[in-house]
Amino acid sequence: MEFDPNPIALFKKLYARVYDPEMAESAAVTLATATPDGQPSVRVVLLKDVDDRGFVFYTNLASRKARELKANPHAALCFYWEPIHYQVRVEGTVSEVSESEADAYFATRPRGSQIGAWASMQSEPLSSREQLEALFKKYEQEFRGRTVPRPPFWSGFVIVPERMEFWLRRENRLHERRMYVREGDAWRNFLLYP
Repeated sequence: MEFDPNPIALFKKLYARVYDPEMAESAAVTLATATPDGQPSVRVVLLKDVDDRGFVFYTNLASRKARELKANPHAALCFYWEPIHYQVRVEGTVSEVSESEADAYFATRPRGSQIGAWASMQSEPLSSREQLEALFKKYEQEFRGRTVPRPPFWSGFVIVPERMEFWLRRENRLHERRMYVREGDAWRNFLLYP
């Protein structure tokens, strides 16, 4: 198993081995959230950035995941990279990214995705596919010939890790597991039984 005293640095090294900018799925990660009373919910999102703060993804702020994160600002991520036999688990607290960071990222999205963000009332009931397509056409017309601004109901979240586990598949189920636990500005790490 590779090692670095900083788990975010280790994550970046491993992620560089599996990430392919031509394949959105290579940025896929499972995100778990929970309501204030502990009802869990899980879905796949796309990792858009990882830096010294933590792990960033974007969403509609009215979506179920965003509502749960605002009510209970704790989340978990699980990456599984079969080509290199690694799983990485992240647990931490969540906060919204800055307006300027959300604006900067939104500006990099394909125009169709920008318009789609305006058209989708994410997680709300939809009467028909035609209704969604009509909303898309409405906003496509509204923004014709000009830059599509970021919707005020769309932004990003950063998960600041408190715990990170790196799991490497080994023969005979003698997998290698290393847990990192944040202690102030430092990280303590130790091995776990598989």
